[in-house]
Amino acid sequence: MRLLKSFRYKVWLVIVFFLAFYVGHGQTKILKGIIRDAHSGERIPFASMRFLKAGTGKLSDSAGTFTFRFDNSWPRDTLEISYVGFNNYEIPFSDSMLQRSRHDTLYVSVMMERGKYVNEVVVKAKVDRGLLLWRKIVRRKPFNDRYRFKNFSYELYNKLELDLNRVNKEKLKGVKLLRPFDFILENIDSSEDHPFLPVFLTETISDYYYQQSPLKRREVIKGSKTLGVDNESVSKMLGGMDQNVDFYRNFVPVFDKRFVSPISNNGDNYYRYKIIDTQYVNARRFFHLIFTPKRKGENTFEGDCWVHDTTFAIQKMNLRLDASANLNFIEELSLIQEFQLINDTTWFLSKDKFVINVTPLKNKMGFIGRKTTTYKNVVINSDSVVQNLNNNKNLEEVLFMPGAREQTDSFWTSVRHEELSKNEKAVYHMIDTLMKMPLFHTYTNVINFLGTGYLDVGKFQIGPWYNWIYANELQGLRLRFDLGTNRYFSKNVILHGYMAYGFGDQKWHGEGDAMYLFNRNPRFSIYAMYRQDLDYGQQYYDEITSDNIFALAVRKPSVPIKFLNLEEEKLEVFKEWHSGFSVTLTGDHKVYDPIRNLPPKEIYLGTTGQPLNTFEASVNLRFAYLEKFFESTFYRTSLGSDYPIIDFRYTRGIPGVFNSSYTYSKIFASVSDYIKVPPFGSIYYNVFGGQTFSSQPLPFPLLNVVPGNETYYYNRYAFSLMNKFQYILDKYVGLNFEHNVGNGLFRFIPITRKLKFRQFWTAKAIWGTLSDANAQYNNSPGYTFASLDGKPYLELGTGVDNIFKMLRFDFVWRILPQPLPSNRQQRFGIFGSFRLAF
Repeated sequence: MRLLKSFRYKVWLVIVFFLAFYVGHGQTKILKGIIRDAHSGERIPFASMRFLKAGTGKLSDSAGTFTFRFDNSWPRDTLEISYVGFNNYEIPFSDSMLQRSRHDTLYVSVMMERGKYVNEVVVKAKVDRGLLLWRKIVRRKPFNDRYRFKNFSYELYNKLELDLNRVNKEKLKGVKLLRPFDFILENIDSSEDHPFLPVFLTETISDYYYQQSPLKRREVIKGSKTLGVDNESVSKMLGGMDQNVDFYRNFVPVFDKRFVSPISNNGDNYYRYKIIDTQYVNARRFFHLIFTPKRKGENTFEGDCWVHDTTFAIQKMNLRLDASANLNFIEELSLIQEFQLINDTTWFLSKDKFVINVTPLKNKMGFIGRKTTTYKNVVINSDSVVQNLNNNKNLEEVLFMPGAREQTDSFWTSVRHEELSKNEKAVYHMIDTLMKMPLFHTYTNVINFLGTGYLDVGKFQIGPWYNWIYANELQGLRLRFDLGTNRYFSKNVILHGYMAYGFGDQKWHGEGDAMYLFNRNPRFSIYAMYRQDLDYGQQYYDEITSDNIFALAVRKPSVPIKFLNLEEEKLEVFKEWHSGFSVTLTGDHKVYDPIRNLPPKEIYLGTTGQPLNTFEASVNLRFAYLEKFFESTFYRTSLGSDYPIIDFRYTRGIPGVFNSSYTYSKIFASVSDYIKVPPFGSIYYNVFGGQTFSSQPLPFPLLNVVPGNETYYYNRYAFSLMNKFQYILDKYVGLNFEHNVGNGLFRFIPITRKLKFRQFWTAKAIWGTLSDANAQYNNSPGYTFASLDGKPYLELGTGVDNIFKMLRFDFVWRILPQPLPSNRQQRFGIFGSFRLAF
């Protein structure tokens, strides 16, 4: 009996113990959360957390997470979270917030907004520990930069998302034109202060290979998902070849600018540094270093980084755009890179992220771009990397594996480095739905027509609309209509033509041309053209052509338009190689007919054959090493090269072909380049020269007509204070130079720094001669050409760029030859132009 009572007593003790534990456990309240940067979405490690009343607190962990446990009840207190460079964040334990708890656990997501580095980095101590740490980082750069290795490779996963920011759902619902697309508005994410609508997402996964010497790069794209964008060059640009940012370099590229890296070799000239913390992660110690610009208006960042105390390698760096930086339309910008150990001492890039808020109008709807790149399967100094690079036909190549742009959903599920978020999955579904809606394609075509001037109608294309209406003193009102084929007609052949009618001279003009693409990369094509129309002189890219409606408003007064009719047949073969070398073979038959304000055709009578009738055969050699292009189905736009571009052309005039009359030879050569010279902006230069050889005098269209500009719209490639057909030469050397300084002197003036004005200066010069025979042959009582007679012609200019983020004004002075013309208009001028640029 006594044994039984003892047993019952012990059982009750056990029951009471478990009941007490259960009750106690049920009374424990738990607060869990993650702290993130509201702009980039990156987790913030080791943020300070403190209860304002109790005075207790702790730090978040290295992943930005935290947990608090409270016995019996929730505290009636406020949790304040702080981190350098961010505004403090408060979590009040109010009744409304506590109602969100589930099973005595409350989950919170803390999105911290950026603040200002006020006095955190003002160093008053005798020993500047932040500066000492920076020096050690710089000293160790050759041992920590990944480009120190002889070669390396990795698998690269790249994801780009575009979101519309500050979306007003109710206003958009009220727009009648958008009502068919109301389903899109259901994707609006209103969890942040400014609601955003994800609208575009692309993914690319590839194998990337790099070799230091000789420099070789190779990217093999295994998958590319770009819904709604059927363009191979876009897919290539979304890979990793051109998106490698190296914080260890002295300058970090941001769009077309170069910003000083905080760990630049001379970073102490631009930044202040301070160590604010030391933490241990996985038994390794890291310093927390923050940096801020020393001066406003320079291309610098503010931010922080964590530095390994043994190797002085960067473990993570956050760069944020300084508010005074001279970039347009950028409200916020974040650059983040993380590094991981791939062995005991080697840190290698594991992730980089680029987040940007673009807002054309302040506090209005804009968009957010989020690019995330992750790196896996890193291989260093391996023969396998060399073997893959030996497959390159060129030193740098981007290739697609078969079917890379048509990979299945199951493929992407298996290869993604990170799972898509709810918003990202919704984007794919939304785009897929839009692409099936005919009305969406109609809207897209209309917007494209207004922006580019061209409109697709089935298998054909009309435009550009801005050439439809024009007027001049010879033709009166001129109407023009263009019609061509598009990619739906053929992927290899494009046909185009236009007809124009002048109601003043009651004459028709027109053109017909065709191109056939044998190969796109490297390019191999043949082009044929017939044209009978007015020739307005040399035309250059980004010049307002003389036959569109915008040219009417900007012509210089009292400068007569020169009218020269041209009938031309041309056949051209273009062949390019992977090296960047290309050859163009051309046969070109031209018949000129000066109509007004030029020497008349009659003064050239007496030659064998038809006067002003020429047939030319030419070969053009061009070398543009590693030149990049943005390509459409048929045409492409050069994105430039990091190396000088060399051109050489030889032309031979052959008599007796289609009644041609002249024998001559021409040579032309040029070297041009666009160079970034941070922190002093960028430089463009073009050095050129040529000569025409002939035993007989030649009419002016066959000589070199120096390009002039008869409008007040600035043209980089023409002489601003020279009229068209003013100077002709048969031997010449020239220079075109432009230095864009950036904000330059404007950064020292608060108002111009705030307005983000930019400074530049230009120089255009040409030296040349005209033989006595050619000068006499082109002498006409009604029109006399000028010659430089061996003297240089020089224009110097400066001005203000980026006015209202789109306007530029050039102030140009003619310096040589002396004496200057009595006409003030030919000695000084103000020229306007516009462009949109970051």
